[in-house]
Amino acid sequence: MDNLVIVDLGSNSVRMTINEIRPDRTFREVSRFKEDSRLSEGMGSEKVLQEPAIKRTLSALQHFKERYEDLPNLTVKAITTAAVRQAINKEDFLRRAANEVGLHFDVLSGDDEAFYDYLGVMNRLRVEDGLMLDIGGASLEIVDIRSGKEANLISIPFGAVNLSEQFKLADRIDAADFFEATIFLRQRLKDIWWLNEAKNKPFILLGGANRSLARMSRRQQQVLHVEQIHGYQLATQEVFRLFSMLLSKNGAERRQISGLEPDRADIIVGGIMPLVLLLQMLDSDRVIFSESGVREGIINAYLNQDYE
Repeated sequence: MDNLVIVDLGSNSVRMTINEIRPDRTFREVSRFKEDSRLSEGMGSEKVLQEPAIKRTLSALQHFKERYEDLPNLTVKAITTAAVRQAINKEDFLRRAANEVGLHFDVLSGDDEAFYDYLGVMNRLRVEDGLMLDIGGASLEIVDIRSGKEANLISIPFGAVNLSEQFKLADRIDAADFFEATIFLRQRLKDIWWLNEAKNKPFILLGGANRSLARMSRRQQQVLHVEQIHGYQLATQEVFRLFSMLLSKNGAERRQISGLEPDRADIIVGGIMPLVLLLQMLDSDRVIFSESGVREGIINAYLNQDYE
């Protein structure tokens, strides 16, 4: 039995899955791990990875290595996304990751990240028509799915962390800051011409902010197995209600919300805003949550020898 490890370094968290590869080239996820290293914290408009964030991230990667380094027949695939691809000091970070942890990262382009998200979603949800949104810490990936195929895709360089920092959405939210954020997002989203062709489609949601939305809803409805959100659906009006509830609270109050990770309380409003605006713009009636995304897409591409 071969072991395939996927290390996925995002802007807000670093995740790892350990997968058994069977002789028939199918796989089984054995375990998954996550640490909130928030690599993109403090990058600002200069797009410089900050030393405290780098140290947190390297420490998390070292902890992960201790879990997989003794596995037999081991292959490790390490990918990283928006925070590193945007950073002007990315080469320094990549060199340190290689020297200190022994990991050599493949820096995915925005289009690659969106495409692997699409592959991961299609493998588990079998969507015919929908609009896929992956809201990360420093980027937003959107894929228009038509008849089971990706018709259009885009990656936009804003997400939960940088929106929250830029527009002061971490604590009690000022109306002027919220208005500026809304204008900024609407302008950027309005420029994506093909979104007009995706009206009334259901949304397929990936990313940490979206998962938090599902967990908050399940907690409030007292649903068993709160973490089992794959395929879970919410009506658009319920998304709006949850967002309004988040807006009404300050940072300390958000940290007390059941289903919301305390470490995500300061970025959850920035993380949900793109979803809320797109639901309004495209008049969609529901959202569907996916636990599969870029990591599962990478695994499937690897098994089909499309990812080396």
